[in-house]
Formats: sequence, structure tokens, C-alpha cells
Amino acid sequence: AVLVIACPCALGLATPTAIMVGTGVAARHGILIKDAEALERARAVTAVVFDKTGTLTEGRPTVSEIVAAPGIDRTMGEGDLLRLAASAQYGSEHPLGRAVTARAKALNLPLTEPANFEALAGRGLKATVEGRALAVGSRRLMGEIGVATDALEPKAQAIEGEGRTAIWVADVNPPRLLGLIGIGDPVRAGAVEAVRRLKERGVESVMLTGDNTRTAHAVAARIGLDRVLAEVLPADKAGEVQRLRGQGRVVAMVGDGVNDAPALAAADVGIAMGSGTDVAMHTAGVTLMQSDPRVVADAIGISKATSDRIRWNLFWAFAYNVLAIPAAALGFLTPVIAGAAMAMSSVSVVTSSLMLKRWKPER
Repeated sequence: AVLVIACPCALGLATPTAIMVGTGVAARHGILIKDAEALERARAVTAVVFDKTGTLTEGRPTVSEIVAAPGIDRTMGEGDLLRLAASAQYGSEHPLGRAVTARAKALNLPLTEPANFEALAGRGLKATVEGRALAVGSRRLMGEIGVATDALEPKAQAIEGEGRTAIWVADVNPPRLLGLIGIGDPVRAGAVEAVRRLKERGVESVMLTGDNTRTAHAVAARIGLDRVLAEVLPADKAGEVQRLRGQGRVVAMVGDGVNDAPALAAADVGIAMGSGTDVAMHTAGVTLMQSDPRVVADAIGISKATSDRIRWNLFWAFAYNVLAIPAAALGFLTPVIAGAAMAMSSVSVVTSSLMLKRWKPER
């Protein structure tokens, strides 16, 4: 009777059955969990780092305004500025580059393929268009090539203060400012609620972006984020995630682009948006099939529910042995009753795990 009671079936079933049911329920709600490790770690997350473009925003930026620099080139109008910037970024896969070329095509502007194209990660690009060496990108890039932006700084700051991005356009030889293009990317509908739900769980929300500080803080204020890490180059994103982990936080990174892959791998839990690149989804331990940041809280929720169920299963299995083995040793249980009790303990653990199927997202 003691040997039958001590059969560890319930202990062996406690964890795998809960994980199997938990991952299945998560998948039905659009949360694909790659492995048990990701499921286990997600419950302990204390900080969620969001990439801005495509995660907290729609990822479909559009040109909002075009401003030519005054007193530089009297023949340079808004159409010419847009045509040069769009030609320099012709064929670009970057969301901001696609926004510029889409606006130029909508206005039926003649575009030419650039020569000597050079992408500068996190800063912009250099290219030759119609014999002109151009630089298109951030304020940092303008400083690197020696272009003064004072003439359009008030306009740029107004654009950035509204949460939009200012893209600068300049000649390289000789260095001179040609103008700037304002690009807006709407905040996702569920971003505010996503951050609120994470705060209710005691989880800090952090925005990690290569955008300028003013734009990042304007978007963060609109969403209600706790912290902003702005003007971070793609190569430095993983380092920022590691730094947060070094401060004792359990970090989840949410991203969708190729540049986010190192940061996703560096985080305790990588969460990729389903609308993102294959590289991001392959790197992350969790993939959200819906491009909705609110599902991040759901992923943490199902992880916690599964972990709680595993603990309950283990408690039940241990409690059964602690009570039944002494009873069998003292002769109160026959082998037949012990066998029935052992079977019932296994059934109870499986039934407990199946109760996870009742889990639903909060919203």
C-alpha cells in the first residue's frame, strides 16, 4: 500500500499538464509562447520595454508638413525639397523613408534612383541625387556633417512637441540646410490602456526609441509611460535592456523590427508583435498575433495563471503523499484503496490543469 501511494504520477503530471493547457489557451487568444521557459519568466516581469514605432504607434507614418529653409535657395520650394528627399530614400524599407516616398508619389513628383547610397543606422542616410550629395536624417546627422539647423529649430521643436518626427534635409558639399519634413505616426488605440493595465500589475513601462528626446517625451506623456529612453542607436538597444536587468528588474522587451532583435534576445522575455519581421518573431519567446499592446498584459496574465496552477497542483500532489503514506504505513489503507487514491490524485491534478481553459483576457 505504501509503494502504491508513493507512485509519483501526480508529481510528474503537475507541471507539464498545466503548461500544455496554458500554452494552448494562450494560443487561442493570439499569444504564441515558444517554450516553457518564456511562460515561466513572464509571470515575474517587473518592467516592460516598448519600442515606439510599430509597437506603441501604428507603424504607418505619414508626412504632415514640408518646410524649405529660408534664404538658402530661392528656387527650392516644398515640392523640390520633397522630390529630393524622396529620391534619396527611393526603395527604402524604413517606415519614415516609405512615408516620404509615398507622399511624393501621391503628388506625382518625378523620382530618380539615388547613387552612392549609404544608410547610417539610427541617424539617416547619405545619397547622391541629380548630382547633389544629400544627407537626410536626424539632428545628430546634421551636426556630424556641419550643417546648422538654427533657421528651422523653432519649427522643428513645434513639430517634435506634438509627438511627430522632424527629418532634416541638407546638401553635404557644401554643407547647407535645405529644409525639414514633419512626419507623424498615430498612437495605437490600445496603448494607453496597455500601460494602465501594466501599472495595475505593478509593472513599469519604458519606451525605447531612436527618435529625438522631445518627440519621445511628447508621445510618452500622451500614453502615460513611466520612463523614456530616447535617441538610442539600434546597436545600443540591447545594452539598454541589459542595463535595466542589471538594476534588478525582470525585463520584457516588446518590438517588431529587425533592429529590435538583439534587444529581444537580451531581455528576460522577448515579445514580438505579429505584424513585425520574421527575425523579431524568431528571436522572441512570445509572439502576439494581434498588433495590440494590450495583449502584453494578457501574456503576463496567462503566465501568472499557469504558474499559480502549477503551484496548486504540486501542493495537492505533495499533500496527498504526506497524508496518505503514513496512513498506509499504519495499515489504515489496503493496496486496493491505495491504488484508487493514487489514480484519483492523478485525475485531480489533470482536472485542476484543465480548469485553466476557463482563463480569459481581462478586456
